Amino acid sequence: MSGMRQAVNRIRRAIAGGENILIFGDYDVDGVLSVVMLLKALRALGAKVDHYIPGRLDEGYGLKESHLEVVTGKKTNLVISVDCGIKAIEFVRRAGEKNIDVVITDHHLPGRDMPQAAAVLDPMQAGETYPYKNLAGVGVVFKLIQALFQENGASRGLSHYLKLVAIGTISDVAELRGENRLMVKSGLRGLKDVSNAGLRSLLEACGLRDGRVSEGDVGFRLGPRLNAAGRLESAELAVRLFLTESPSEATSIARRLDELNVRRQRTENKIFNEALDRVQAGDLSRSYKVLILGSDSWHRGVVGIVASKLKDRFHRPVILFSYSDGLAFGSGRSIREFSLIECLDSCSPLFLNYGGHKLAAGCSLPLDRMDDFKSAVNSRADSLLSDDDLRRKISIDSEFGLDELDGSLMEFYRLLSPFGVGNPTPLFLATGAAVDGPIRRMKEKHIKFRVRQAGRSGEAIGWDCGEWAGELRPGDGVDIVFTLQTSTYLGEESVYLSVQDVRRSV
Repeated sequence: MSGMRQAVNRIRRAIAGGENILIFGDYDVDGVLSVVMLLKALRALGAKVDHYIPGRLDEGYGLKESHLEVVTGKKTNLVISVDCGIKAIEFVRRAGEKNIDVVITDHHLPGRDMPQAAAVLDPMQAGETYPYKNLAGVGVVFKLIQALFQENGASRGLSHYLKLVAIGTISDVAELRGENRLMVKSGLRGLKDVSNAGLRSLLEACGLRDGRVSEGDVGFRLGPRLNAAGRLESAELAVRLFLTESPSEATSIARRLDELNVRRQRTENKIFNEALDRVQAGDLSRSYKVLILGSDSWHRGVVGIVASKLKDRFHRPVILFSYSDGLAFGSGRSIREFSLIECLDSCSPLFLNYGGHKLAAGCSLPLDRMDDFKSAVNSRADSLLSDDDLRRKISIDSEFGLDELDGSLMEFYRLLSPFGVGNPTPLFLATGAAVDGPIRRMKEKHIKFRVRQAGRSGEAIGWDCGEWAGELRPGDGVDIVFTLQTSTYLGEESVYLSVQDVRRSV
């Protein structure tokens, strides 16, 4: 990887000279776990190292000039950024004036100019020949740790870091192909045997201590709890979870993360319902190819999750804003046909700050520029997105008979995992089936029912499909599109159909 030799040499020199190293991270799961991994690795190598994660609400994302006060206050000689920094041109310049070196590790797209750092590790930078471009922040940090350990002849414990790489990569919705796939697959296997007190307590809080941990468990149970710290309180809580050696403190922190996640869910549901009402009342999905909404009562730490749910609901890009003190803080999610970061690049003069990926990005701007922003974004969308792009499509991989469902099938099916971006979960179609028994609602949002086909019956669950409860009746003939999922209860694993779509048979 470009810059690796320079990064390793500078870090080794800092360790040998007893220099103060500061790791500067991000407040999401990828950033937090990148901080934890590099802290543990550098301490194992004898470094004098501290860390800093900015507050989501009061400082925002990334290295800013204002953070020089933090750096100088800690008498830092070397700053290492993780999951951020690729656009920190002014910070790096000002740090250099104070004889503070910066090593950047990031995975986001660079801007037009590159920071003049001591070393830059970013697979997305121009001219990079490293074969795997889509590493998450934890993946880039893992490669740095791998290089440092190999230089030091101490790579024996390297595999333990893959557990955190797996959690960070999945939580950041990185592509699960190539090296990411290998690291995640290995890391998920490692989660069966955990010695870290904090990770063990987190698994127990999620009910995952005694079973196999899947990518779905990480994405929907582990990841949201870790993210809740930075969204609603402080990311330091999640860092402490992994650094404590006290089982009682680990249990206490895991419980606190669980409580924050419940609060996050309530806040998220409230914002979602308000936004949904506004879209439907104004028929906005007919008028705009990108939905852009905001409110001064919406929590800044949660709008991105709600944007993702609305994106799935209306199959179009969504950007939601939280308004505060004359500023608008936005977080967006997009469909694969529309690059959000390229869209933000095209109207960058409007922003105070922005960054992200093709499918997820964030920005901040003065509130009085919102009308210009909405106009610019939808003008670009009108030129790039066709009406067909905004139609939800389901690409079915194979027809499937319920009589094919047995233990040996699942054994082979698991070889295809982990599933995610770049390696999507296979979608199956069962035709000529029938609803076998009553439709049960779960938490008003989900439905559960049995489906019968060719003399074989199976359990089906429609997540976030509560509206189907009024449309389906026992005995209805249906064609269903589904993925295969497993659940474990009292140590017994069972397979169910996770229904993606259902239509009455003609």
